[in-house]
Amino acid sequence: MKTSDAGELALLAALWGASFLFMRLGAAEFGPVALAAVRVAGATLCLLPLFALRGQFGALRSHWKPIFTVGLINSALPFLLYSYAALSISAGLSSIFNAATPLFGALIAWLWLRDRLTPPRIAGLAIGFAGVLWLAWDKASFKPGGSGWAVLACLGATLCYGLAASYTKKHLAGVAPLAVATGSQLGATVALALPALWWWPAATPSPTAWGAAALLALLCTGVAYVLYFRLIAHIGAANAITVTFLIPVFAVAWGWLFLAERPTGAMALGCVVILLGTGLATGVLKPAWPGRVRPAG
Repeated sequence: MKTSDAGELALLAALWGASFLFMRLGAAEFGPVALAAVRVAGATLCLLPLFALRGQFGALRSHWKPIFTVGLINSALPFLLYSYAALSISAGLSSIFNAATPLFGALIAWLWLRDRLTPPRIAGLAIGFAGVLWLAWDKASFKPGGSGWAVLACLGATLCYGLAASYTKKHLAGVAPLAVATGSQLGATVALALPALWWWPAATPSPTAWGAAALLALLCTGVAYVLYFRLIAHIGAANAITVTFLIPVFAVAWGWLFLAERPTGAMALGCVVILLGTGLATGVLKPAWPGRVRPAG
């Protein structure tokens, strides 16, 4: 991997890690629905000029139905769910649950697309989901003021991401990535427009909340999408997915620096277990696996 590609990978992880910080800063004043709507609308405005410059309207016109579906399950729903979770749990904890996305992706691809699961990948799924369940059990409380629903929202968002990956592979293979990225954000904007008007906050959000929403839309969604697809083109999807391992590091750091959120030992241990399972399930980690030994002679 070139130094420039490694730098872009780190920048992408920093941007996606910062998204959990900005959701924490904006969710209380905007509310989950309005914040998610502002995020996708801003990302659409960021991506449309580049999309128009590339002249890919034909791809969007030909595949608008599956692209709209991807917008729902890969942007509108997960962004709303993470914004809801940001009301009650830390940026670092949300990002750790987000790291389980490849686990759901691998499981759904096996169930739906019949992707082959090797013994290391099966072990990775078992380890990763054990880490998710342990951390969820440790952090979730459904008593008044508890974080149980927020934890479930995070897991629902990761499930949406995993489903979107298989859906995209099945229905949008070969379609220009920028058309999928821009069209999905546009579709998510359309889907969230009326709900956002209905749940728009009665009190005008503060400049801090608006700034967080703008950075969330432009940097953490619009620019991040462009970076992600550049990396896929330069280093391949398998290497680009390693950004998953870096996002929690940045999210925890941003939460600690700007919100005084202190990571706990349970969070650190859960993160390590989930990332170990993710590495095995995605093939990033490839341990030696004993094969069959032929009898001598």
